[in-house]
Amino acid sequence: MFMTANGLTKEDILQRGQSLAFPDSVKSLMRGDLGQIEGGFPPDIQKIVLKDEKPYTERPEAHLTPIDFEKEMEVFKDKFGKDLDINDFLSYKLYPKVYEDFHKHFDTYGEVRNLPTRAFFYGLDYNEEILVTIGQGKTVIIKYLNKTEPDELGMRLVFFELNGQMRSVPVRDRKLKIEAVIHQKAERSNEIGAPLQGNLSRILVKEGDSLEENAPIFIIEAMKMESTITSPQAGTVKKIHLKEKTLVEQGDLVVELD
Repeated sequence: MFMTANGLTKEDILQRGQSLAFPDSVKSLMRGDLGQIEGGFPPDIQKIVLKDEKPYTERPEAHLTPIDFEKEMEVFKDKFGKDLDINDFLSYKLYPKVYEDFHKHFDTYGEVRNLPTRAFFYGLDYNEEILVTIGQGKTVIIKYLNKTEPDELGMRLVFFELNGQMRSVPVRDRKLKIEAVIHQKAERSNEIGAPLQGNLSRILVKEGDSLEENAPIFIIEAMKMESTITSPQAGTVKKIHLKEKTLVEQGDLVVELD
């Protein structure tokens, strides 16, 4: 699949393999993480993909780190939810990034598997109505009505009926090419964001500076008034994400501390 997607032949791998960046999945396959094929992998290709790394010669599970199921299950439940079972835990251990993405999607959108397949993948047509069963004896009727024109950020207001009651939700139209810049938001405790919308008129620190708690870090100008934003904690400036004179929205990440 990697070769097909990149238009590569066996000769390309043999001649240019040392300069190619192979995906982790290809390395994992050639390493033997999924087991050994009968006759083994082609030694010349395997050496090019793994470079200086030696492949397994025995069963892949011989290299797995032992798991304390009782202890790690409790840590897993503390992070993702007490009602999860061993199948969820095993899914996480086998595919941690995939499971984290799934869990985040589930927390955001709920059980989308209850939606009819066509509605999930393609949405509803105007005045189309569907039935969605959300539990035993609980079915909701959803009817798509209309949508507004997109705003400067590509957001539309979508109108629908839920059991006959009018509802609306803002939805980003991902088909549109938006010129407006959307900055990363401050989410962690070491990330300092803009507390209000305005112009990032001055940045008072530089990367590598050591800061005390409440030290001034940047100034935002809004409606002809300047607000000096201070550090909520002591630390070292790891990265400055935005430049001076940038127009920021509330919550935009400006400075990251180490």
